[in-house]
Parts: sequence; C-alpha cells; structure tokens
Amino acid sequence: MREVAIVGVGLTKFGELWETSLRQLIVEAGLRALEDCGVDGKEIDAMYVGNMSAGQFVRQEHISSLIADHAGLVPIPCTRVEAACASGGVALRQAFIAVASGIHDIVVAGGVEKMTDTLTGQTTGALATAADQEWEAYIGSTFPALYALMARRHMHEYGTTEEQMAEVAVKNHHNACLNPYAQYRREITVEDVLNSPPVTLPLKLLDCSPITDGGACVILAPADRAREFTDTPIIIKGTGQASDALSLHDRSTLTSLRAAVHAADEAYKMAGIGPKDIDLAEVHDCFTIAEIMAIEDLGFCKKGEGGKITEEGETALDGRIPINTSGGLKGKGHPVGATGIAQTVEIVTQLRGEAGKRQVSGAEIGLAHNIGGSGGTCVVHIFQRGD
Repeated sequence: MREVAIVGVGLTKFGELWETSLRQLIVEAGLRALEDCGVDGKEIDAMYVGNMSAGQFVRQEHISSLIADHAGLVPIPCTRVEAACASGGVALRQAFIAVASGIHDIVVAGGVEKMTDTLTGQTTGALATAADQEWEAYIGSTFPALYALMARRHMHEYGTTEEQMAEVAVKNHHNACLNPYAQYRREITVEDVLNSPPVTLPLKLLDCSPITDGGACVILAPADRAREFTDTPIIIKGTGQASDALSLHDRSTLTSLRAAVHAADEAYKMAGIGPKDIDLAEVHDCFTIAEIMAIEDLGFCKKGEGGKITEEGETALDGRIPINTSGGLKGKGHPVGATGIAQTVEIVTQLRGEAGKRQVSGAEIGLAHNIGGSGGTCVVHIFQRGD
C-alpha cells in the first residue's frame, strides 16, 4: 500500500447561498483545490464526491455525471458517495484507497450539499431519512430529538449540564469568527444559548448546527510525488470506518457512539499513535452534546468528562486539545455531504500553518471525525505534516 498525501484543498463560503447552485458549489471548490496545488485537470484520474440527498434538496440525482461534466473532467470516473452526514468522510476514504492501492494517482475527494432551496420542514424531513424510518422517523423523531435522548442520558449518567453543552457552542462560535468561510461569524454567550428557543429539550436552538449550502474538495496524490505539487504535503497516516445499528433502541448505550470508538481505534492503530499524540481535531458537533461525546469516544478524556474539560477550556484554541478550530458544524456550518471534506480542509490548513488568527501553535498531527446520522456510520482520519 502506497503512502498518500493531500496536496491541494479548496472550500466555498458556507451559508445560505441563494444565488449559487449545487453544480457551481462543487466546481468552485474543485477549482480552488486545483489552483492551490497547480494540478492540471488533465492529470486527474478519478473523483469521489460525498453527497447525502441532492435528490430531495434540489431534485437532482445522478450527480456524479453532472459534476464530472461541469468540472470539465469527462470521461474520468466520478463516484457519488452517500453515508448521510458522513458522506464526505467516506468519499475521502474511498479516494485514499484508490491512491494507496495504485489504481489511480491523482484523485479528487469532494463533498457538496445545497440545502436551502427547500422549506425548513422539507429539509428536516429529508435529513430524517438518515434515521430509521419505521422505528424513529415514522413516530416523528427528528435528529434533534434523537440527540436530545443522548443528552438526557449523558446528563443522567455523568452529571453533564446544559451550561457545559452551551460552552461548546460558545467556543465554536468564537472560532468561527476567525474563519472567513464560516456561516456564523459572531460571538455568543452561555446565556444566549440557555435562553434560545427550545428545539427538543435539553437542546435549544443554539445547541444545534444550521442548515447550510457549501462545497469542499481536496486533491490526493502518492506521497512520493507530492512535492511536485506542494511544498507542504499532508500525509494521511490513518483511516478508520465503522458502522452501528441505525436506530437508537438497538444500541448498547446512548452515551457513546460505538462506530466512533471502533473507527478511531482503527485509525490510531494504522497511524501507530494514540490520542495523546493528536495536536487538534475537527469533530462532528451537529449538536453540542455530540462534541462532548466525540471527545470522549476519541480518547481525549475519560468517559463522562467531556463536558468538564470543555468548561475548563481544554478544548479551546489555546487549550490542551483544540477542538473544532474552524468553528465546527455549529459555527462554520453543516452542508451535510461536504462536512467531512471541510473538516479535512481545516486540518490541512492548520498543519500547513496557514490558519491565521485561529492557528494552533506547533500543530503537526490532526484528526477528523465525521458521523453519519445519529451514529450509524463514523469515519476517522489522522493527518500529519509531510516534513
């Protein structure tokens, strides 16, 4: 298996992009990635694009052909990858496998979602298709409701508080203020979160990630060719993917995502490192409780201490283990198919030392954690500076 490097990254602005179509978003992100590393379109061998639900959001299926056409890359193979909100992370893993195996050399891993062209109720219904339709969605359970169940159980078992969950949102909004691509570049307070309208208690409006449009792309190449394209190659040192039961009632616990634990173990083992070696991480904070559970599942603290270390500032930009320096899904935005790739763009930017005011000093190893739905899928990647 060949060592694989990321040599180029590209990201669109995240937000309510009324004047931009799905095809424009992915082409814009792709062009920025190509410009970042000087790769010519003729050198690209394949594309893998994460997208959850274009058929429902914009009434367009078969987007692999659409994207290859509008990117000017016909006839290369372009594959759409779907794993709910983990679609982008799985697309990156598939692209990694394609290069590592030697089947392809230069591969694009992308992600895109256009979510704001439908009414909020329709969007919520489309997202709910990533839950169990017969046992959860049929009785009205949306993802805020499912994560609220997890939050209640976590509060019951470990004493996690609503204030600690609010601290996640406060931190991530602060980081988003330093990210020019983020959807919500404004500070909030714990009181703002606690006093925001209830969605499904204990989760309130400011505990929840937004509905977002956006696209992201990265360019992968064999590590031994990486310096043809960039002076700062970022090596994919580990990758892990795992699955769990789709519905909450079939799981052994509500306070941990088994798929995340297994995917992280696989990625750590492949990279030959452990949680203490990670300098920063982008984790899937679709809801504030999700970040707290993620940092526990990834081994950054003991089970039940995620709220505590957040409250104590250990996950802040200048903390022991900075989490979601981009602003996370909460502040940066969550265009579901693009999220896993956008997380990767942030880690690459940090490891290059190009993150500006949100730069983590001395960052050399980063991790991205991407969840599908309520935890039925998880992908974890570990990245390291190539020098």
